[in-house]
Amino acid sequence: MEDDVTGGSDPCMAHLLIDGNPVDPIGMRDVVRFRTAERARLMEARRQLSVQQRAAMTANLITKLETRVVPQQGMKIAVYWPIRGEPDLRDWMAKAHAAGAVILLPVVAEKNAPLSFRAWQPGCAMERGIWNIPVPTRGAEAVPDVVISPLLGVDEACFRLGNGGGYYDKTLAQLDPLPKVIGVGFSHCRIPTIFPMPWDIPMDSVVLSDGSVCDRF
Repeated sequence: MEDDVTGGSDPCMAHLLIDGNPVDPIGMRDVVRFRTAERARLMEARRQLSVQQRAAMTANLITKLETRVVPQQGMKIAVYWPIRGEPDLRDWMAKAHAAGAVILLPVVAEKNAPLSFRAWQPGCAMERGIWNIPVPTRGAEAVPDVVISPLLGVDEACFRLGNGGGYYDKTLAQLDPLPKVIGVGFSHCRIPTIFPMPWDIPMDSVVLSDGSVCDRF
C-alpha cells in the first residue's frame, strides 16, 4: 500500500503551500514521479550517444546558437560546465570571451539556495564546487544578461526539465530584471509537457542539436 501523502484531513486542494504557491499534493506527487521517470529515460538516451555523435551534434547546436547570441563587449553571459554528457560549449565560451563578453559559470554556494554566477576565462584557476562541478576559484560575481541553460528535456511551451535540483528556477525567480534564458540540448530531449508547476519558469528560446529553434513568443 502506498503512503498517503495528503494527510487525509483537509479536502482543500490549496492546503499545501510551496514557495507561497498553493499545490495539490496528489498532483504534485504524480508530477514528481513523471519527471523522475522522464529524467531516467532521457539520461539513458543521452548516455547512448557515442563521443563522435555527441561532438557532431554539439557542433550543429553551436552553429545555430551563434545566430541567436552574438557576444559583445561587456555582455554578461552565463553558460555552464558540461557534466553527464551535456553539450560541451567550452570552445564557444572561449570565443565569446575573446569577443569581449564576460563569461559566467553558475556556483552553488549553498544547497537548495539560488545560484550565484562567477566570471570565467580560459585557463583560470578552478575548484570543485558543492556538487563536484568545477567553478572558477576567484572570479568576480555578476548578474547575467543572458543565461544559457543545459536541457535534459524540454516541452512545447519552453519549460525545462533539468537534473532535478531546481536551482535555475530558484535563481531566475529572484533576478530582476530577468535575463534572457536560452536552453540548449540534443534533439532527442523534446517531450510534449513537463506538467509545469507554479514555480517553473519557461525559457525564452530553445536551441537543439538538429538546428531547430523554439521561441516562447
